[in-house]
Amino acid sequence: MFRKVLIANRGEIALRVICACKELGIRTVAIYSEADRHSLHVRFADEAICIGPPRSADSYLNVPAVISAAEIADVDAIHPGYGLLSENANFAEVCRASNIKFIGPPPDVTRLMGEKERARQTMKKAKVPILPGSDGILASAEEALEWAKTVGFPVILKAKAGGGGRGMRIIRTPEELPGLFHAASTEAANAFGNGELYMEKFIERPRHIEFQVLADEHGNVVSLGERECSIQRRHQKLIEEAPSLKVTPKIREEMGKTLKRSLEAVGYQNAGTVEFLMDEDGKLYFIEMNTRIQVEHPVTELVTGLDLVKSQLLIAAGEKLGSILPDVVPIRGHAIECRINAEHPEKFTPSAGKITAFNVPGGNGVRVDTAQYSEGVVPPYYDSLIAKLITHGKDREEAMNRMQRALEMFVVQGIHTTIPLHQKIFADPEFRAGEFDTKFMERFFEREKERNHQANGA
Repeated sequence: MFRKVLIANRGEIALRVICACKELGIRTVAIYSEADRHSLHVRFADEAICIGPPRSADSYLNVPAVISAAEIADVDAIHPGYGLLSENANFAEVCRASNIKFIGPPPDVTRLMGEKERARQTMKKAKVPILPGSDGILASAEEALEWAKTVGFPVILKAKAGGGGRGMRIIRTPEELPGLFHAASTEAANAFGNGELYMEKFIERPRHIEFQVLADEHGNVVSLGERECSIQRRHQKLIEEAPSLKVTPKIREEMGKTLKRSLEAVGYQNAGTVEFLMDEDGKLYFIEMNTRIQVEHPVTELVTGLDLVKSQLLIAAGEKLGSILPDVVPIRGHAIECRINAEHPEKFTPSAGKITAFNVPGGNGVRVDTAQYSEGVVPPYYDSLIAKLITHGKDREEAMNRMQRALEMFVVQGIHTTIPLHQKIFADPEFRAGEFDTKFMERFFEREKERNHQANGA
């Protein structure tokens, strides 16, 4: 087992990794920017090292600074959390060259699965269902038009190195393709330094389903079931739950076998998430893989009873899955997660500042992952996520009811948060019925607009 681990991250995920390390008897090293000097991950780590100014590029994304801190602290391994450097294959290579274990997949696998079109073709060869689309990167708008005619409108352009909806455009007619192709390529180049695009068939009302996997360093892979991630705004997830109401036990078992076979073939290691779109007929199509722990991993933990972060550490230390997991991992009950962001609940503008009051809910079946506290400061430099509120129940109805009362008892003053938005969503009949897709929030906001109009008119 590792003697000492550096956490190359901040906020709630850094604190989450510290908790897992403490339970395994591993000493921890926190890195922090000047803006995070008083953060809880700094307080609860065994050691802490400041690595630069507030901007991520000057601190958390500064590879030489992170490696220097790891060498100064004499650590055995680095856990990257999610975001930041977690899917940076070059960083993983530097860790290897520095004789520091990177807690994640090998650099070549991270690079392969991180490039969406290469990952798509790799999974296609492994007989994982993918959406019809272009055969590789599109050389021009003219080639894109030919592929669109073959695939059939509507289609969607995606950035090769994309994420978060950037470099993505939906094309419904031949006439609009040239302009949107140029716009998507330019946006991708500005965001990722790579303007290459590929094309897929566009599903009008898909559900977003993802499967959690673990893989050891001895060639063993296991799927731990799925999460429903369809409640999104601008391709950013707001609510996740497990299991999905639309994934049957048969689909879950068949997809588990498919993922085991395909990921063993590419030599995958550690935790990962394979993402799919589900069409109106219940068919799943691969879209991408995240080669790291996910923000929403707690819902899988609650329905399986597993600790995924501890599993990451044990796998990286050389343990086999057979010694970490039971022979059969059952899915028990239902879990839901709300992402609590420091944002105006209607305008979705960031809301940095000092928290003047902070009370987290508790009780049976309620979990809160956060690194915030009363009198703490939410800096304006980073992601707006300040907490994850997760509930678990014997079924979806109980999990939803617990979430509603937990949201009422979650007090954050001094800044705006998305708690009021979540309360409205959980009162929405369409959401409660489970009849939603990735377009749910668009319809939700239209209903809210109409309700407000009627209220003002009355």
